Amino acid sequence: MKILYFAWVREKTGIGEETVNIPDDIRTARDLVVWLKGRGEGFAAAFADDALVRVAVNQEYATLDEPVSPGDEVAFFPPVTGG
Repeated sequence: MKILYFAWVREKTGIGEETVNIPDDIRTARDLVVWLKGRGEGFAAAFADDALVRVAVNQEYATLDEPVSPGDEVAFFPPVTGG
């Protein structure tokens, strides 16, 4: 799975993108977030509040309940506002 991190999510995790082998029990973006939180202090800080992080799966906006699979691209970013 390719995971992308943008803006302050990238700053807190310390990386902009990575390719990982996810555990078999990860079925949704929410499961992925829970797993990522366990990878270290920066990840725990980045995903401390679900309401502050948005997700896209395969370049489509999604919710944390969106199914994910090993070949997907998942991006995490802060809420975007227009002006």
